[in-house]
Amino acid sequence: MQYDLKVKLNKVDSQQYRNLLIPELDWALNSAEELFIKMISKPRLKNHLGFETSQRTIDDIRVIVEEPLSIPIVNNFLSLPDNYWHYISSEVLMDKGGCTGVIGKVRIQQHDDEFKGNPFEESSFEWREVNANFVGNTLKFYTEGFTVTALNLVHLRRPLFMHNAEDFRGGEYNKLSGGVLTGKQDCELPDHTHREIVDIAVLLITGELQAADYQLKQAKISLNEIK
Repeated sequence: MQYDLKVKLNKVDSQQYRNLLIPELDWALNSAEELFIKMISKPRLKNHLGFETSQRTIDDIRVIVEEPLSIPIVNNFLSLPDNYWHYISSEVLMDKGGCTGVIGKVRIQQHDDEFKGNPFEESSFEWREVNANFVGNTLKFYTEGFTVTALNLVHLRRPLFMHNAEDFRGGEYNKLSGGVLTGKQDCELPDHTHREIVDIAVLLITGELQAADYQLKQAKISLNEIK
């Protein structure tokens, strides 16, 4: 991917931006990967993209979808996993009286929603629905006369930071968020996404450098329907 990035950035036989360092290329590729995932999984604006809207978008990011993970709930609070990135769906195990281990659907509510005390919107053991919302790094559940014991969570996890530290001077470099990177980490997403991620990285770099061919590179991204 770094070779592809250099070729597309420098044009053929030009080496115009040969002074870009490996950590800078790594940063651009990871920024591009993050944008690529967000445009598919949780776009802020409605467009033709979206999570699992087609087999292509399913295949694009399927490797970072975490399967249902059973997490204990304590006093109606649950701590999110360290690699949690975006919520997809979840179910809870509920207990009431002699009924235990009943599966209920989780409804994520906004903080300003008037679901508490509303007989049509409040949590219900009988209807197998439980309201919840996010509070910091936890998920808070609102129960009415019953308890929730565990959550089966499906979520997008944060992808591993791809890098090529082994080819940098000394075979390592310091990551901005802390820690030392050594060796290498390839992109986790399927091979068919790599060129699109590189195209986004090229666009990010040319935008920062105010390159003259920025519009041309932006047009190529549009052809892949990831604009």
